[in-house]
Amino acid sequence: MKKTNASILIIDDQEDILFASKLYLKKYFETIYMLNNPKNIVELLAKNTIDVVLLDMNYRIGFEDGKEGLYLLKEIKTLSPKTVVILMTAFGKVETAVEGLKNGAFDYILKPWENIKLLESVKQAVDKSRKEQKKERNTEIKDEFFTGHSPIIKKAYSLADKVAKTDANVLILGENGTGKFVLAHHIYSQSERKNQPFIAVDLGSLNTNIFESELFGYAKGAFTDAKTDTPGRFEMAQNGTIFLDEIGNVPLHLQSKLLQVIQSKTVTRLGESKPRSLNVRIITATNLNLKLEVADKNFREDLYYRINTMEIVLPPLRERNEDKIPLAEYLLSKMIEKYGRDEITFAHKVREQIEKHAWNGNIREMENKIERAVILCENNIITITDLDLEQITEYEDNPDDIQLSAVEKATVERALLKNNNNISKTAEELGLSRGSLYRRLEKYNISTN
Repeated sequence: MKKTNASILIIDDQEDILFASKLYLKKYFETIYMLNNPKNIVELLAKNTIDVVLLDMNYRIGFEDGKEGLYLLKEIKTLSPKTVVILMTAFGKVETAVEGLKNGAFDYILKPWENIKLLESVKQAVDKSRKEQKKERNTEIKDEFFTGHSPIIKKAYSLADKVAKTDANVLILGENGTGKFVLAHHIYSQSERKNQPFIAVDLGSLNTNIFESELFGYAKGAFTDAKTDTPGRFEMAQNGTIFLDEIGNVPLHLQSKLLQVIQSKTVTRLGESKPRSLNVRIITATNLNLKLEVADKNFREDLYYRINTMEIVLPPLRERNEDKIPLAEYLLSKMIEKYGRDEITFAHKVREQIEKHAWNGNIREMENKIERAVILCENNIITITDLDLEQITEYEDNPDDIQLSAVEKATVERALLKNNNNISKTAEELGLSRGSLYRRLEKYNISTN
């Protein structure tokens, strides 16, 4: 029997499960990898192309809610979007597996499994992986993402293209859903490091108890579950790029440890004393105003300047009105392809509502609503109901509020002028904290340059 040229990764902490599944699957597929420690997923995915992952959902005794599996699923889909994941779970834990399907898993199988069902599921997953890879090859010459035509977004990407050719640290600012990850990956793909690893870390979802071990790695025996020497995310990104998302959410006591790594360009694993040299380009992102966080003593000023060699601001979608319809058309084409639907169009009134809608959730909100609409629409025409935009209402500004805002803005501008743009003196004169003054500068778009 000719084997299928595909690579399968099996992740389970039970040795008998690993070897039994490998023994069976290696009859049908060329390459089988095994991992008994999920901590090593990042390293393996960074070094190898994996078509399908068989992922157990529980690893620690006493913790059988499947949350570890769901977290690892997210990690795999972030690191290797084209890899197809099949979840493995015990009978009675189907609800958690179904949640995994909603979060991007392809299928789930129950332990103990029937070999025929296991093989069929893996074969279908390999087919899906092949289709995704073919689709990617067919669209290589096309734009990978929608940038837009509004001056404000073109300015952001122009700046990104300039800084991409350097090794400067980049801080990306923007509301949730504005495309910070996409911009970070664009900078990486245009850089000299594009053939080296790109490691993305969501610091916002990283538990503080595992912050150091995840980012910096650990030596065998450093703590109870440290059974092998394990590199952290910084080492995984060696010679490449690390993207630290939601950096504004890192607690103060951990910011100093991050600063030390960035300043020294070395990392010391937990349980070791010898630092390891790092050659990594750092891109960070946050939806917070870090100037305000620094003023309010929530973020270290020295760390802010270390990560902010170049700052790029991604505008919210409400400030890109001319991009709303083209972006909606682009996202619609993506969803048509994803679901294999015939050509679908927006009803005329839907276009009007797309332009009027505030899109407070930005690109992510639009993508979710359009995906929902593609699933629900009939007769290949998307209606306002399909998009769930019935509640859109336009509100007029209150004239009294406008007048008060104008007075406050003028007062701040006069105080700045009087104090030669000195923030501390201006805040003192106005009876405000530095953080409060920064909020007003942001609110009224007042520059201090």
